[in-house]
Amino acid sequence: MEVTARGPFPGHRALPPSPAPTNLSALSPPPPGRTYQRLWAATHQTLGELLLQEPFPPEPVPEREQDSFFYKLSTLFLHYLGMMRRLDIIYDQMVQPQKRRLVRRLLDGVAGRLLELKEELVQVDFSEYHCLDHVLQDLKLTPADLEIPIPKYFMLEQGKVLQDREALIEEIMNRLGRKRRKTVAKILPPAEAIAMIQRAERARQGRLRAKFMREIRKDVERDRRMRERKHQIDGNWAALIIQKIWRGFLRRRQIKQERMLEMKFIGMIPSSSEAEHSVIMNRAQNREELRRQRQQEKEMEYQEAIAEIRHQVKVKEGPDIQEEMKKQIRQWFIECHDLTGRFPEYPSDEIGGSGVIFSEKTPQQVKRELDIIDEENFRKKWGDKSPKEKKKEAEKPKKVEEDLQQKASKFVPILNEGHKEYHTRWATPNVQMFPDQDFNPDMIRIAEKKEVEAEIRVQVDKLMRQELQALRLVVDKEMTRPQKMRLKTKQGKKGKKKRQEKDLTPNRTLDSLYEELVAEGLIKKSEYVRLSDYIGDYLYLGSILKLGNTEPMPSLFDLRQNVILYGVLRLGSAEIHALAPHVRSILLVGPSGTGKKMLVNAVCTEAGANLFDLSPENIKGKYPGKAGLQLMMHMVFKVARLIQPSVIWIGNAEKTFYKKVPKEEKWMEPKRIKKDLAKAIRQLQPGDRIMLIGTSNQPQIADINGLCRMYQKILMVPQPDYASRYLLWKHLIESYGKLLVNRIDLTALTKVSDGYTPGVIAMAVRSVMTERRKIQLLSRPLKSREFLDFLAKKDPVYEEEKESLKNWYIKTPLGRQHFKTDEEQAMEEAARLAREKKKKL
Repeated sequence: MEVTARGPFPGHRALPPSPAPTNLSALSPPPPGRTYQRLWAATHQTLGELLLQEPFPPEPVPEREQDSFFYKLSTLFLHYLGMMRRLDIIYDQMVQPQKRRLVRRLLDGVAGRLLELKEELVQVDFSEYHCLDHVLQDLKLTPADLEIPIPKYFMLEQGKVLQDREALIEEIMNRLGRKRRKTVAKILPPAEAIAMIQRAERARQGRLRAKFMREIRKDVERDRRMRERKHQIDGNWAALIIQKIWRGFLRRRQIKQERMLEMKFIGMIPSSSEAEHSVIMNRAQNREELRRQRQQEKEMEYQEAIAEIRHQVKVKEGPDIQEEMKKQIRQWFIECHDLTGRFPEYPSDEIGGSGVIFSEKTPQQVKRELDIIDEENFRKKWGDKSPKEKKKEAEKPKKVEEDLQQKASKFVPILNEGHKEYHTRWATPNVQMFPDQDFNPDMIRIAEKKEVEAEIRVQVDKLMRQELQALRLVVDKEMTRPQKMRLKTKQGKKGKKKRQEKDLTPNRTLDSLYEELVAEGLIKKSEYVRLSDYIGDYLYLGSILKLGNTEPMPSLFDLRQNVILYGVLRLGSAEIHALAPHVRSILLVGPSGTGKKMLVNAVCTEAGANLFDLSPENIKGKYPGKAGLQLMMHMVFKVARLIQPSVIWIGNAEKTFYKKVPKEEKWMEPKRIKKDLAKAIRQLQPGDRIMLIGTSNQPQIADINGLCRMYQKILMVPQPDYASRYLLWKHLIESYGKLLVNRIDLTALTKVSDGYTPGVIAMAVRSVMTERRKIQLLSRPLKSREFLDFLAKKDPVYEEEKESLKNWYIKTPLGRQHFKTDEEQAMEEAARLAREKKKKL
């Protein structure tokens, strides 16, 4: 059933909400591939409806309708998000190799379209964080539908590479003798060793003697009491005591069972059905792994078939294709000679060579196309108008465009093409011809025949150019013909020609450069952290707070989503990075302990990226001098390009842009990489999967202009709100045992920990849950007050620090635009209230 959104913009028909991703393998096993085929068909039905809503060309919207324009973008964003989730499931579990290639293109296209919509949302809302709770409510979705999935193939395809990389780093460190040294036991002289053993033995004997004497005293005291009460003990009294103890035991067991049933009923502890559910989920995960193994088998068969069919086409059909090409070209020579009296110019390789002849066009059409190309080259060089006309146009005042317009997408054509290919090849009953998920050999033959023809055409062009020269010599008696001046468009003609960077290490191999950077500590092994480990809940009341003229603070959930969009999706796929809006650098700003470095390691883990550390503390004293600095930066970015994806991390990024370097840090030269780093970042182009990520907890002490020029995206790392702190306490305590949270008042802990960072909360849990304390859990249950002792020793983030960071962010480019928009809206609201008050008077 379709759900019509109650959106503010007219003419919008919302698509049905995307179903939540379910573990399809846990269901009753359908015929092979049938489940994911049905899901694929349903996804394409939704994609077809969604592509109809994509305006092409985009229609401009007046600025006064900013809210409706933002709502439309948000709706598209959520629909594409649900589609990406389903395509990720399909690509992860579908076995047929040719279908998987189409699904992969669609998955990358949808992810790229998400990044484009995110960029437009930022430009409309003037904020990196958006309140979409009202859109979720209109579309009947939950906050879980806002979770951006990281394609599983990012880690699955990089698994072997990551293992080899870690092994290589360990090998280099071992070879250089920098392995973490284990603590070596101190060798004591024999006399001291004997004395230590004697002391330990005397202490052991003393403990045993004390225990023995304590047991003797207990026995003596028990015998004394028994003698005193011997005259009082009879059979009725003994039976009464036994009954009392037994009834108490039965009652306690009954109460415990009733409490367990009540806790299961309200969902506080896992029930037997949940235990069965976990067994089913484990079974489903095993089936998923089996399907992935089958994918690899089918992929190997597919690659072998490609090589075999290509060889057959080349051997059997190659000579016939070559002769047919020569025959067509000779026929074209004759027709052109009959038409013009002279032999034509052979098409150059730049415009396709003899491919323009094979496009079933007449000689007149081919000649006309060559003339058009000459005219276009002339216009590119000299322009369509005279210099005087250009000067008049430049002097005309340009019209200020105030309308909001959705930019043309680079990924929508890819989605359209993939959608058409699906309906052409796979949305027919013929797909049932492959029940065993085997490949279609006819499709392979068609594709390989085109590639073989392209290879043969290059060879034929060389031979026919020689034959054309011989025909001119024999027929037209021409030794050479003066060729027309074909104006070639030079790359970079519009702007200044970029100066190519000089290779400072021309004779060095990648292995030697990598080993040197590891030895110097510039390449480090990133910690294995998943972004799902960065716990945070969604901001549920963002839109309501905005209606009350209160700017809501973003949640940790919003920050995690932005890190996925700006970092992981771009670095994880070369296809997405090449076409998506280019983001070179990110700056994470927040108090200490909010998890900034954890996010950097999570990006490296999820995207399979290398970690380069250019923090001021890490590069101090390394590669001194100007020449040494240039060599270091050249080596870092050269290796980063060769082993993409790569993350260049700068901790304490504010030190690189100090307003005034403190005296105690002058020897460290924290600003030495400022100019060279900016130059290297500017040279990164779409397709270079290299990202600079800086972390800072005191950006106020840095030059804000230089910091904002260096870092393209500035993300504020917020303090955890109540919901995020509750989830964090629960997650950390449950990691030591699922039933521990039943004995702890999480609500009280969440309230008491207000103002503390996630890092302090994690340290509090680790300090309490020691090995000794875990052993004592059976005899001494865990209490909430045990965590308070550690929290009392730590300082929270005070309001002054929060306000200082907020005031700093307002001075950033995006913060200034957002603040200006809020001021304008407040003035308009005040003017409206004044007009209404005047009317009443």
